Amino acid sequence: MNKETEFTGKLNELLERGVAQDHFLTEAEVRETYSDLELTEEQLQMVYDYLRKHHVGVGEPLKDSDYLESEELDFLQMYMDELSMLPTFTDGEKEAAAMSAMAGDPEAQSRLIRMHLPEVVDIAKLYTGQGVFLEDLIGEGNVALSIAVTMLGVLESASEVPGMLTRRIMDGMEEHIRMTNSESEVDEKILKTVNRVADRARELSEEYRRKVTVDELVSAASLSRKSIEDAIRLSGGIEYIVSDQV
Repeated sequence: MNKETEFTGKLNELLERGVAQDHFLTEAEVRETYSDLELTEEQLQMVYDYLRKHHVGVGEPLKDSDYLESEELDFLQMYMDELSMLPTFTDGEKEAAAMSAMAGDPEAQSRLIRMHLPEVVDIAKLYTGQGVFLEDLIGEGNVALSIAVTMLGVLESASEVPGMLTRRIMDGMEEHIRMTNSESEVDEKILKTVNRVADRARELSEEYRRKVTVDELVSAASLSRKSIEDAIRLSGGIEYIVSDQV
């Protein structure tokens, strides 16, 4: 595996781990992941910036405003205001509703939906930054929740209900993300730039039968000098480009 491929693979790995960890990674996790590539502090900072841009905090957890767009924040505030008008429920009420819902009681199933609406919001936040709006994630989660409460009869105990509902909500959101991004992954502009520069450099290198310079890439490829230099810095060097070009 060449250096730039390994670099981008590790960045993907960190992004996925960060989303799974409530949009958070420690600096130690990032450094450990890249320990064998011996990145400079400048390169590590660019990795941190990339992760934060994709809604993963490094060193400290993100606030809603750190990874949600202004429109999403407005929607979230409005939606949470609506949810705040719902009654609160005790653990005993939740267990009773779960047992009745398992028995097929439609009213209990409706109550169970209302009880778990705030959880849908919390789960939806974990899936932001993957090419789908928060509002759509919540909508898909609510649909999945509405279907899941009608399927509880297969469970043996009311204690299993919360776990099943959570899994169904997550499955619904993940399926929506897969369908939305069936033609493309999460927008990874920096990764694509590294790959594009490396591919074009390889082609020119094979044509010239030697390593190429940044100036030659600028002249021969539809790439800006900044894109090329950023790709070299991020990847720690591209084997087809003359070293010490940045």
